[in-house]
Amino acid sequence: MAKKEGSVMNNDDSQRPSIVVGLENGTMIPESAKPLFYGIEEEQIPVSVREINVDSAVARAYQSALASRLSVGIAFEGDHFIVHYKNLKEDHPLFDMIVDDKKQLRILGANAARLVKGIPFKEIANR
Repeated sequence: MAKKEGSVMNNDDSQRPSIVVGLENGTMIPESAKPLFYGIEEEQIPVSVREINVDSAVARAYQSALASRLSVGIAFEGDHFIVHYKNLKEDHPLFDMIVDDKKQLRILGANAARLVKGIPFKEIANR
């Protein structure tokens, strides 16, 4: 998937409350990251994509959380995914994981949405 825009990942409405996925400038969302978005969508929480130009994925996730009206931000580099919450310290994200399994990535997305909803997380298999 080369586009940043679409029904799931609309980035043209910056005022709409949503989980923000932060990308480095010029980066596209890879096909392998789709399950993350599906997990968020199945929990019925909006998600948007923004370019956030910081070097570290953890810092980008934190800046995404600060930019999110729902206080949740996500960033990734390859198969390294970070879910951050704005009330946590920048260097202590909620989830900081290597995920190469589509099902586990979908659960991670659902858990980001569940943070917004204030309901218990789904279990992610430990490897």
